[in-house]
Amino acid sequence: MKRRLTLALLALALAAAPRAFPVHRAIGSIAAAALPYLPGSTLAVRINGFGPPFGLFVSGPGSINGDRYHVAGTGASTLIASGRSGLAVRTIAIAATPDPHHTFIAVACYDDGVVLHDATAPFRARAALGIDGAPGDVAINSAGAIATTATDGQSATIASLDPWKVRQFPGVPLGDELAFDSRGGALFVTNRDLNGAGALTRITADGAVFHRTLGLTAEGIAIDPHRERVYVANVNDGTVSIVDATSMLELRRFAVVDRVFSLALSTDGSRLFAVSNQSLGSPFRAPGSVVAVDVAGAVPRVVAHSEHLQFPIGIAFDGAHGRLYVTDEDTDAVDVLDAQTLRAAHAPLRTCSTPWKPAIDRGLLFVPCAGSDQVDVFDTATLQRVPGAPFATGGYPLAVAVWNQP
Repeated sequence: MKRRLTLALLALALAAAPRAFPVHRAIGSIAAAALPYLPGSTLAVRINGFGPPFGLFVSGPGSINGDRYHVAGTGASTLIASGRSGLAVRTIAIAATPDPHHTFIAVACYDDGVVLHDATAPFRARAALGIDGAPGDVAINSAGAIATTATDGQSATIASLDPWKVRQFPGVPLGDELAFDSRGGALFVTNRDLNGAGALTRITADGAVFHRTLGLTAEGIAIDPHRERVYVANVNDGTVSIVDATSMLELRRFAVVDRVFSLALSTDGSRLFAVSNQSLGSPFRAPGSVVAVDVAGAVPRVVAHSEHLQFPIGIAFDGAHGRLYVTDEDTDAVDVLDAQTLRAAHAPLRTCSTPWKPAIDRGLLFVPCAGSDQVDVFDTATLQRVPGAPFATGGYPLAVAVWNQP
């Protein structure tokens, strides 16, 4: 009897005692570029492996604001994401600011921000500028200001070199292409959508932001600083807008070609080249092409038309050799056209996967290849690939700009 009572009391005690249950917590990862980040970067912290809710913490330089990490200081920081369902930790290296006295290449990478590279082979990647969004284009002015815009966001970013300072400008929705006006100094950005239409945004040197509503889905841009004109391609209505760079008034809108996507301007500003981003194999079921438009007179008129192209997308004008370079997203090649006749001037340049917006700087043609995370480089005099190209860059590169110390 006594033994049975003891066993019963022990059973009650065990039942009342707290019991430790195993807790299974997922080990996740924090998505970021495999590069040091520049001070002034902003990263939208994305977690792979588990979902919210979770808290974010930083050990080291920088700060957390909601789900954003703002990079500051030097050295490195450790980001920690912790919640009921998971834990993730990542060390973020912080790069030194760029030396304004050294040339570099800036690549707009949709996945990783603006990635800075050495300007000579092997074109080593040095750092990334995170912009709290996905950049689709990049431009650098004569003072060394690096500009980009978030194609999936509502802001533009301008980073000055000397001294290094990063500023974000809100109210710039769904930016696509951009360019600095070398005469007036303003930055112009095309907006794919603003209140149901395409638009052009101007950011002046003092930081003021102005908009002008244009046609449907504004994307391509070209600037004539001498005539103070900005040309904008309205993709979904097949027109080009001419906007006064000072007043932001739309001077004219004219039909040019279906799905007019990218633009380039001759050195003297008399000819505008426009890409029709179409393909017989695409849902548009129409051939792609390039047209030349005489814009020297009062009324723009098409004066030349290329042969059918497979699926053209980006364009660059080479005044030194009288050529156009047109990237093709289907053939993984760059078509080389005569700028006067728009006939083939050379066999297509075979390049890496899904070439996007080409750029020319001091005799070199840069071709970002979105499909292979590379940038190809050709000598415009010989049309030969340069040593060290193509070189690896960040994820999904779309555009290139080069800083050359004046």
